[in-house]
Amino acid sequence: MSNEFKLISDWIQPDSRVLDLGCGDGELLNYLIKTHNVNGYGMELDPDKTTQALGNGINVIQTDLNSYDLTYYFDEDSFDYVIMTQALQVVSRPDELLDEMLSIGKNCIITFPNFGHWRNRAQLMFGGTMPETETLPYHWFDTPNIHMCTFKDFEKLCEDKHIKVVARTVVNSEHESSLGMRIAPNLLGEVALYQIRKK
Repeated sequence: MSNEFKLISDWIQPDSRVLDLGCGDGELLNYLIKTHNVNGYGMELDPDKTTQALGNGINVIQTDLNSYDLTYYFDEDSFDYVIMTQALQVVSRPDELLDEMLSIGKNCIITFPNFGHWRNRAQLMFGGTMPETETLPYHWFDTPNIHMCTFKDFEKLCEDKHIKVVARTVVNSEHESSLGMRIAPNLLGEVALYQIRKK
């Protein structure tokens, strides 16, 4: 179980209805079902991971998050939590996907890497190259990330869309926090976990 999944599980109430977007092999849902007695579903693009999740007893729909069909599959407020980890930056329209997530879920939990971290800024400023770090391990030419943002960018989008930030945890690549990250999250935090809902 990754540290990121442990942090997410702390925000999930027992007996909730949970949808995990990009659920992979269903590890997080499996854990939440066993420890929090949730009623969980997953959505996954990769056919091999979908098969693994099904093999792990998870209800999974194979689909591309860029098809924006969440409201096709689920009614409004179908879930207590809709979770999406490390995928916001790879979809073609993060703003539209957020709208769909908040339509079918009362609460959404999202994690993504922070492009405003000081190492990224330093690589751009002093090296003149796109950042390559533990949280951004790809080269500029093979990265799946097409919409990198900072924590400030994400919170500005939430403000513009009248989305309430219920909770935020800022951590490093090992998913550990520090006083510095709490004081200057946009400069020192590498990964953020947000819990949001409609205002």
